[in-house]
Amino acid sequence: MTSIVLGDDHAVFVESLVSVLVAAGFKVPAVAWSLTGTIEAVRHHRPDVCLLSQRFPDGDGVTAIGHIVAASPATRILILAADNDTEAMGHAVRLGAVGYIHKTWEIRKLVQALERVIDRAIALEAPRAGSVRSDVSEARRLAGHLTARERECLALLVKGLDTPAMTVQLGVSTATVRSHVQALLTKLGVHSRLEAARFAVRYDLVDHDQHGPEGRTRTG
Repeated sequence: MTSIVLGDDHAVFVESLVSVLVAAGFKVPAVAWSLTGTIEAVRHHRPDVCLLSQRFPDGDGVTAIGHIVAASPATRILILAADNDTEAMGHAVRLGAVGYIHKTWEIRKLVQALERVIDRAIALEAPRAGSVRSDVSEARRLAGHLTARERECLALLVKGLDTPAMTVQLGVSTATVRSHVQALLTKLGVHSRLEAARFAVRYDLVDHDQHGPEGRTRTG
């Protein structure tokens, strides 16, 4: 069974992706929410593939490729990009990555890219710049209608917090949290908390210091 270590600091994105990968027949021995944790997880588990976010609060995923290669030379690295920087894609490949896919792609396409990487092929799929700019512009336009409190709630959804935890974090009532969450769902045009969190992750709508279980690594 192909093993994958996943490094990304967006908790909801990580959890949903792990579920998809396991359902698709992959083994996920560890997930890490920091760059340092990802390198250590790769060193310990020596997986077939490392799915590596481009951005972490504690560093840049692309510049850490060399450390991951050194930790486990046989591990193939696929970068989850947060922008449309073709120079970064080229740099990642030169450093040793064999895949580079944008986070705006559907998870189905990500799994397909993984399968190509596992088959010893290259998977480079930076989206068209115009398409990305249009999508990001629309996402930011929608997010621009959120109030400050609704943005806080969105950040907590990305962290994976439920309603009781959000009430404690924000110091407000359950009814108030539910009202804010329903409002942000409506404004973003999504139908569930999970969709809202994925939307925020996909279009980078939440500050990096606001999400992710800092420094944590989970082993399976």
